[in-house]
Amino acid sequence: MLQVQHFQLIQRKDNRVLVEDLSFVVNDGEKVAIIGEEGDGKSSLLRWIENPAHIESYAEASGTCTVTGLVGYLSQELAEEEREIPVCEWLDAACGVESPSYAAIARTAKMLSLDPALLWETRSLGSLSGGERIKVQLASLLLRDCDILLLDEPSNDLDLMTVRWLESFLQRTDKTVLYVSHDELLLERTARAVIHLEQVRRKTISRATFSRKPYRQYIEERSASFAHQAQVAQFEQKEFREKKDRYLSIYNAVDAAQRNLSRRDPSTGRLLKKKMHTVQSLGRRLEKEQESLTETPEAEWAILPKIEDGVFVPNGRTVLDLRLDRLCIGDRVLAEPIRLNVRGPERVCIIGQNGCGKSTFLKRIERELIGRTDLSVGYMPQAYDDAFEPDDTPITFLAPNGDKASVTKARLYLGSMKYTTDEMEHSVRALSGGQRAKLLLLRLILQRNNVWILDEPTRNFSPLSAPAVRTLFASFPGTIIAVSHDRKMLREVATAVYRMDETGLFPVDRDEI
Repeated sequence: MLQVQHFQLIQRKDNRVLVEDLSFVVNDGEKVAIIGEEGDGKSSLLRWIENPAHIESYAEASGTCTVTGLVGYLSQELAEEEREIPVCEWLDAACGVESPSYAAIARTAKMLSLDPALLWETRSLGSLSGGERIKVQLASLLLRDCDILLLDEPSNDLDLMTVRWLESFLQRTDKTVLYVSHDELLLERTARAVIHLEQVRRKTISRATFSRKPYRQYIEERSASFAHQAQVAQFEQKEFREKKDRYLSIYNAVDAAQRNLSRRDPSTGRLLKKKMHTVQSLGRRLEKEQESLTETPEAEWAILPKIEDGVFVPNGRTVLDLRLDRLCIGDRVLAEPIRLNVRGPERVCIIGQNGCGKSTFLKRIERELIGRTDLSVGYMPQAYDDAFEPDDTPITFLAPNGDKASVTKARLYLGSMKYTTDEMEHSVRALSGGQRAKLLLLRLILQRNNVWILDEPTRNFSPLSAPAVRTLFASFPGTIIAVSHDRKMLREVATAVYRMDETGLFPVDRDEI
């Protein structure tokens, strides 16, 4: 069992309350998802439960946490020093004093669709693909036989096969699991309860909700409740305005009569004075009535800027006609041969198992297109740190020249995506993964790129933001070439899907995904 009482989280950087007075109980075997927009404290809540010391450098937390059983934590990102550790040494250290047996490792690797030899590798964790790193971390938790699993974005870098395994694992395991995920289908199929963290009124008020309902039911009932409340509020406001208009009409008429009253008519004056008292009493009742009106519901809705006019790729224009005898990393052949033809305004998505070379292929495509004078190419890497300088802030990243017009435009766009004034000046590296993903997306828009090369673009957007992101991608009048394992993106955005393996690149029926 896991019990949290009166949890409060304050961000030290700008003294902003992220979570206030959150209490909940997770029963044995429950699967509870933490949802919320980017930067609302989801990962920090998991880190605090695992060890309060892990967030002391950037946040102040209070509250109590009671845990029964062994806790295992899977971080969203490895620390720099952890990335240098050989896989075999890291696994030994993670599993504790007694090293796991070969049989246990082989059994766990099979569950993860992982080559057991990888768990004895002397290669560093940082040299593995993102999906391989996640699998190694999951393997350590399974080998330790943890009772409570705290998983921070476990599906982020997994291929489709392993995401399906993760779904199956969460559905059938008797372990207690508290997790953050941006995969909507995973949440719909596994989460039996929800912790929802929100920042409303331009991030000045925090709100936390615990609901022991499945994810889809919670979202649908919440949306229906908000729609009903908005309808009731609109009706009451309309009725109130009509009452207020009638009141003002009567008040103004009595007031005008009093001002125009002759001093020779005291009896009429007394009647008007009495009537004014009655009208003023009505006004006080209206003030009290206004306080009790149903409020228009507030929610942290996702907002994304629109693509500017004139950014498009003409229908049928050849964007890419790439033919490779083989795709390699050093002496290692990843795939051979590869053929890919893309025309405007297609949206092509590439899938494949972790480590098959999809990111390498995207970088090869970027090199192929970057010199084209008839195209404006933008690239969103999977490893965000590759795109930022150490001292970047959101403003300097989006307006590197620093001229007034560019800075003003950057602030306008950041504000539209709910960055606070303080967050615009924060170090990019101090922002959440989702906030950095928004910056990379904003750069594509501000640079007016008409060809977007995207490596796992939705992996760090919250499930509440993701529908808006998919709508933006689906309506993009340019060309998109992306690697993605987001099943909703593959079905709702892609006009063509290709599977990559060692034998090449092959079209896939989206209905089979």
